[in-house]
Amino acid sequence: MNEENAVNSDGSATLTARWLAKPQVRWFAAGVAFMGVTSMFLFVLVDMIGMSVLVGTLLTLEICTVLRFFVNEWWVFGSRHFNWRRLGQYHVANAGASLVWWFATNVLSHFGVHHILAAILAVGFSTGFSFASNFLWIWRAKRPPSAS
Repeated sequence: MNEENAVNSDGSATLTARWLAKPQVRWFAAGVAFMGVTSMFLFVLVDMIGMSVLVGTLLTLEICTVLRFFVNEWWVFGSRHFNWRRLGQYHVANAGASLVWWFATNVLSHFGVHHILAAILAVGFSTGFSFASNFLWIWRAKRPPSAS
């Protein structure tokens, strides 16, 4: 986004620019974009290259986890320094979100919710877990040391 698009003629930021300045909005936008990226990788690996679904999904998961980490690292949270610790934490958070999705899907299904609807509803739980782990753990704002 160039400077002309981000500022109105009176010097105030446009609504879009103000919204995109919020890391929470960028985080959700990246998540929506990665639904398409994930589908593309899966299509290429399974349908075009001929990998098995098992291998294709695992490879897609890892590729997209690393790519999404870098999008979060640089675009969402504005860090310009690669950090192995955060990459490891991001992998743990993604695994945790997957477990939350799996657990919620099965619990909802157990209580009579159709399994497809349960899986869709469970995305909300896993997204909440992922949001919290990203903002409160991996990229949490560092507090300045208190003066004693």
